[in-house]
Amino acid sequence: MKIIVRILAVIASLIGLALVAALFVKNDYDVHREIVINKPKSEVFDYAKYLENQKNYNTWLMADPNAKIESKGTDGTVGFIYSWDGNDQVGKGEQQIKNIVEGERLETEIHFIEPFEALAQQYLLTEAAGANQTKVTWGMKGESKYPMNFMNLFNEGMLGKEMTKSLENLKAVLEK
Repeated sequence: MKIIVRILAVIASLIGLALVAALFVKNDYDVHREIVINKPKSEVFDYAKYLENQKNYNTWLMADPNAKIESKGTDGTVGFIYSWDGNDQVGKGEQQIKNIVEGERLETEIHFIEPFEALAQQYLLTEAAGANQTKVTWGMKGESKYPMNFMNLFNEGMLGKEMTKSLENLKAVLEK
């Protein structure tokens, strides 16, 4: 019985520590990564602006090839909505194109529904980096309310790692 009480006390202490730490963690986050792709800017942007193409390079979407996918509207245009409902790793949510600066910037809003409710703003920027090279910047920013803001301590590493892999996948797809 004493062991169970000790285990529960340790668990309660860890939860308490996390709740106290969350008091000192910023509520907002902004994670972004960059890569240079050896293709002209127009070709890169024309591929990346279509959300349905993300299934070919986005590691989150690739994590569950059996996820239920739905779309509403015309892909590559403002207002298009791409929805998914997948396994625990992918969850459930939707992404909507909010703004396009043709050839330069794509802005979307992601509504995560499961395993937790959250909103995030995502952006993809393209700029010429040479004659046939394009620098792609992919970023996500948002706000987490207490106590979920504790997870912001890990966003740079977790989100950044997946963004880097996804950008490497995008590079491989476009350069082949």
